[in-house]
Amino acid sequence: MDVEKIRQDFPMIRNGTTMQGKPLVYLDNASTTFKPDAVIDAVTDYYTRETANSHRGDYDLCYAMDQMVLNARKTVADFIHCDDTEVVFTSGTTGSLNLVAYGYGAKYLKPEDEILLTEAEHASNVLPWFRVAEMTGCKIRYIPLDEKGRLLPENLRKTITKNTKIVSVAHVTNVLGFVVPAKELAKIAHEFGALFVLDGAQSVPHMKTDVQDIDCDFLAFSGHKMCGPTGVGVLYGKYDLLCKMDPFMTGGGMNAKFDMCGEVGFLEPPLRFEAGTQPLAEIQGLQAAIRYLQGIGMDNIHAHERELKRYAVEALTKTGKVKLYNAESESGILTFNIDGVFAQDAATFLNSRGIACRSGQHCAKILNDFLGTIATVRASFYLYTTKKDIDALAEAVASGGDYLDAYFC
Repeated sequence: MDVEKIRQDFPMIRNGTTMQGKPLVYLDNASTTFKPDAVIDAVTDYYTRETANSHRGDYDLCYAMDQMVLNARKTVADFIHCDDTEVVFTSGTTGSLNLVAYGYGAKYLKPEDEILLTEAEHASNVLPWFRVAEMTGCKIRYIPLDEKGRLLPENLRKTITKNTKIVSVAHVTNVLGFVVPAKELAKIAHEFGALFVLDGAQSVPHMKTDVQDIDCDFLAFSGHKMCGPTGVGVLYGKYDLLCKMDPFMTGGGMNAKFDMCGEVGFLEPPLRFEAGTQPLAEIQGLQAAIRYLQGIGMDNIHAHERELKRYAVEALTKTGKVKLYNAESESGILTFNIDGVFAQDAATFLNSRGIACRSGQHCAKILNDFLGTIATVRASFYLYTTKKDIDALAEAVASGGDYLDAYFC
């Protein structure tokens, strides 16, 4: 995998300088990723050569757009190993998880039922379930993590009961970066008759994902975290479950008929969940992003990130100035604090050196008690991250003096 060659595909890297004119070291890929020329060109083509709505006209441009959506759906299906009828285009992971929560959870859950989460979940995989619990009276319970922050199958088995109807967890957690044993967890959930929902926001962009092998019931992920555009994502759902769900939104394009008496007939999945004009430019960009990642190879990307993670752990440990919270996790996410420095002050100082990291609670506010701190700094890597980027981070940490001076640089 030629990282230097890959970097030349990204205008943000080719042109990358900070507002202070310093070379940009971008280490916030768990939040969003840069876009390669192929994705930018695909989006631009829609606006400059291919603009039309889908399902809206009997003319060539519209037909071409219909075919693009069909082909994009097949591209996604091939990428995650499912049938294209099981691919729903959404606004992103948040939209996908809300669709499951309201379309399935709010419809079927009862007061005696349970939803199992973990402390490590992102807000998008917590707050929709909180609302469903309010609506239905069902209970939210938490699968305990081990002392390092891992979700182990035995802990699920100790927690799940006959009342558990949904187990919803992140495939890769966005703060600690552990890869959960999804296949084993799904098997346990199914033994108890529960559905297994997987938040793939931090996994699908970084590693091979086979929903048939995992046997998850639902999988949610976003385009913008995998070199694609913002505003588009995917919900995978087993087809029989999609057929049982209510649409989260209604409107044009998702109904077969409706009349003055209020009788409505919905289309079959996935179209029943795609009301209104879809983000067509973004869908085209997502297809280009998937093809780009496939060209590099998901195994290559995962191996590169794991090598970077090991390198970063060693480099930051050598500074003698940091506490690492997830040195042993398998993903390209490294969460830390600099001794005696509040996370936001540390991130601001790093920014003054041209290094973009994220600080705070990372939308995982339940995790505070487990970590024993209210905020952390998170550096996250991707296919275009280099060891030089990590060297810059380690050097800045090692040489930092009064971090508050960064506010006045």
